[in-house]
Amino acid sequence: MASGEKVTPWVRWRNRLWPIQAFELKKFLPLIFMKFFISMTYGVLTTMKDAFVVTARGGGAEVIPVLKGWLVLPTALGVTLLYSKLSNKYRRSVLFYGIIAFFMAVVALFGFVLYPNVETLSPHESADWLLNVLGQENSHWVSIYRNWIQSIFFVTAELWGQVVFFLLFWGFVNHICNFNEAKRSYSLFVAGGDLAQIMVGPLVYYFTQKYVGDQFNTALQSLVCFVLFFGVMIMALHYILTKKVLTRDERLYQPETKTQEFDQKTKLTLLQSLKFIAKSRYLRCIAMMVIAYGLVMNLTEVTWKANLKLAFPETGAYQGFMATISSSVGICSLFVTLFLSGVIIRLFGWRFSALLPPIVIGTTSLLFLIFFMHPEWLGPLSSSLGTVPLMLIVFFGAFQNVSTKIMKYTFFDPTKEMSFIPLDQESKVKGKAAIDVVGSRLGKSGAAWIQIILIQLVGTGSVLSITHFLLPVIGFTILFWILSVRSLNRQFTRAKVAVEQPI
Repeated sequence: MASGEKVTPWVRWRNRLWPIQAFELKKFLPLIFMKFFISMTYGVLTTMKDAFVVTARGGGAEVIPVLKGWLVLPTALGVTLLYSKLSNKYRRSVLFYGIIAFFMAVVALFGFVLYPNVETLSPHESADWLLNVLGQENSHWVSIYRNWIQSIFFVTAELWGQVVFFLLFWGFVNHICNFNEAKRSYSLFVAGGDLAQIMVGPLVYYFTQKYVGDQFNTALQSLVCFVLFFGVMIMALHYILTKKVLTRDERLYQPETKTQEFDQKTKLTLLQSLKFIAKSRYLRCIAMMVIAYGLVMNLTEVTWKANLKLAFPETGAYQGFMATISSSVGICSLFVTLFLSGVIIRLFGWRFSALLPPIVIGTTSLLFLIFFMHPEWLGPLSSSLGTVPLMLIVFFGAFQNVSTKIMKYTFFDPTKEMSFIPLDQESKVKGKAAIDVVGSRLGKSGAAWIQIILIQLVGTGSVLSITHFLLPVIGFTILFWILSVRSLNRQFTRAKVAVEQPI
């Protein structure tokens, strides 16, 4: 546009909502659709994983901390170690296809072999014997053994959110995008995920309501078929980008580092990556943000899911409600992404945008726990609405859960990913792997360990009995989160100046 030429309102809105030029479409459209299909897969898996373990025989919300603390974390550590080892031997594209294919194989095995025979394959008799020996207060431990099929599916869904989202997708995006592209495109990737969240709700709700009771396996297998299709599309889009786009037009491939090979091999091992993080104040601050989010999110969410089971004890109803939550997250997050987050990041900067998640998430989490501890405060409102305090607590918890995920998708993820861009290539790959997989798992597993220890100390076997202990833990975590953002902002600003690429 010529200097001094008047910019029309249409052009201004177009630049805000779609700041991508025509020649960039062949690069960014596949990335947006890739994010869409990854999010669709995660959304479907998430709505199922909680419903299976919470509503299973002998299950409950108390099972979630045990799974995250004692199964998901060790598995994530193993996956990170394996990825670090394999990245020294194989190209990134080989690892990408291999990991996606492995996830698809596990999901297919669960949907068509394991779950249809769950009653036959579940060791109910020996689990009942263990329960008699250990006591009802340890039923959440026994449930892992009793419902080992559902537990494997839960771990698989959790790892998809960490490995595919952050290690594969965002690692791929950070590798091929420069500062200017990141500033304009990251919010669009989030929007692609938001569209997926919107579509997950009706998709899951349709099949879970159409096929109920004895036909539930049909609903499950139908959803699994969709997941397998999404996996094929993810690999196809990656192939198109790496073989048909990036290798054809060097102008769209790493403008600042053209001499680097796309499938460059890295040299750091996992142990070296962790040592590097320990020595790097910059990476420690990022890790603290990731850990803090996982800690606060999971400490609050498990309490909400325990209440949710009381309100919706049947698997189909529970899963249907979670599908509604997924669509609500997508709709609200898409609105924030299109009309607010990108504009806020550009106008108010990285620091302001990175501080929004701890403030919003911390406030809503503390309010939810306080309302749960004092349901009598909700008595007058519940009477006027013709309902009971439990339902108000469940719906406020749903609001808290939705607002938390909106903050994550629209502000936390983009600002966190931007903070990796000034780093050298080794730090981006191995440091990011350790932070996104191990760091996130430490946050979630740390919350799980806190809940498990408190449940054992209280001796009730119920997560609902430890709420008053969680309030100070969440409060201090939010404080450290805010301090980490402020420290990282100072370092981030210096790093951007050093590479002379303002964002």
